[in-house]
Amino acid sequence: MSDTASTSAPVSSPAKPRLDTTRLQKMAQAYWESAALMAAVELDVFTAIARGHDTVPTAAKAVGISERNAERLLTALVAMALLTRESAGKDSRFANAPDVQRFLVKDSDRYAGPWILFTKPRWTAYGELSQRLRSPVEKRLGAYEAFTVEDARRYHAATYSIGMGAARLFSRSVDLSGRKLMLDLGGGSGAYSIVATQTFPGLKAIVLDLPPVTVVAREYIEANKAGDRVSTLAGDFTTSEFPQGVDVVVMASNLPQYEPALIRLVVGKAFAALVPGGEMHLIGETLHDDRRGPLSAALWGLNEGVFGSTGLAHTESEVKGYLQDAGFRDVAVHPFVPGVLSRVTGRKPG
Repeated sequence: MSDTASTSAPVSSPAKPRLDTTRLQKMAQAYWESAALMAAVELDVFTAIARGHDTVPTAAKAVGISERNAERLLTALVAMALLTRESAGKDSRFANAPDVQRFLVKDSDRYAGPWILFTKPRWTAYGELSQRLRSPVEKRLGAYEAFTVEDARRYHAATYSIGMGAARLFSRSVDLSGRKLMLDLGGGSGAYSIVATQTFPGLKAIVLDLPPVTVVAREYIEANKAGDRVSTLAGDFTTSEFPQGVDVVVMASNLPQYEPALIRLVVGKAFAALVPGGEMHLIGETLHDDRRGPLSAALWGLNEGVFGSTGLAHTESEVKGYLQDAGFRDVAVHPFVPGVLSRVTGRKPG
């Protein structure tokens, strides 16, 4: 043994992080952030700042609130990274974050303010979530069973801009060259049909949706001068007959509204309606196969519990299975809007 040997200090195990309630408090107070964002949209704060009313006094005057409340709101919006602030001084200037500037300034063709406010009418219902989850009553379509034309008009005023963005993404992602007739299941405002028929010459489309919704869809179709390319068919796609001879079926952004048996039914009807070689694209909020997320899909599934529908969140593999069991081939999952939407596709043999 060397006479220079020394003993080493015992190795201590790393200390476990101390648990506290910070994460839980942030979740419990998340609605404060939602309220601040929605108030800013309703007051047109972001529009005022974009137009040069970019200090506390000028913003307060432009949106009609006191300077004290403007300071409170703008400070919160800075902390939420929706605004930037050049200094801590009273006359400091504010600016919109890039995504806010693009989507939350009025008169922009990408203005998404109505979409931000889309879920606000559900605020009270979510406050009653525990009671609603205890209710044994379930309806196949939940909140949509008593849908009126005015409900549809309000709904699509909120969702149209975001729907057109998704429609443009779809038409960039999928080549429908040579296709003749698209069936748009639950097509709402007709956004997917309007953009697809504009993008691919020779393509026509049919929007199949609830009778009150087709009234509103026709308004958007006419506003986009697409009446010669896009028609509507009033019905419930779980019970109504599908037109025959279609070579594309699209079902977008309504997946969690339905239970598995109804999705299987609709996919089977779509398969029967398609000509050999036709294709289906089912675009929806899907869970990962381990059912650990993404959060967006999980929350849209929970949303169906709020309104007592039989719908729930589906995994990507479950949706693939719905198409494969109906007879589709080459079934594949494609990312669409990461963390939000997937696009599941299949081809009818022939």
